[in-house]
Amino acid sequence: MLELDLQIASQASAPSEAQFRLWCEMGLRQRTADSEMTIRLVDEAEGRELNHTWRHKDYATNVLSFPADVPDELLDIPLLGDLVICVPVVAREAAEQGKTLDAHWAHLVIHGCLHLLGYDHIDDDEAEEMEALERELLAELGYPDPYADDEIVGNPHSETPGKDHE
Repeated sequence: MLELDLQIASQASAPSEAQFRLWCEMGLRQRTADSEMTIRLVDEAEGRELNHTWRHKDYATNVLSFPADVPDELLDIPLLGDLVICVPVVAREAAEQGKTLDAHWAHLVIHGCLHLLGYDHIDDDEAEEMEALERELLAELGYPDPYADDEIVGNPHSETPGKDHE
């Protein structure tokens, strides 16, 4: 079972809690244990501040993932971590990349959930594994390959604090 805490700190339009739950459950489905996570929707000011604080990058990025880093013996809950998603950045990227807003949201939420499970894309082998899983999960939901036009528009990978993905 997924315990999802959706925090809305943005005035911009965003998907419904039911959509977020569907995308999270898809991204986390390989995990058999219960899961607890937070998704915080932010505007550019908060997104920029968090990206600057955690990654020393002075701009708002699409999604930041904060995997829980608490020893199991100290915490008896299935806490995965948090995703912080900058709503205006997601909307802008979808438009710039010619993607539907719904498909881009689904991709970024699933991508962030995979980061919470320990997937990464620092090296090519890890990136290929993660992208293949994203493609598979998104296809099951009826969304197109989010990486089909990478050579033209760039890769919309989320950022994990402390790791430089650029």
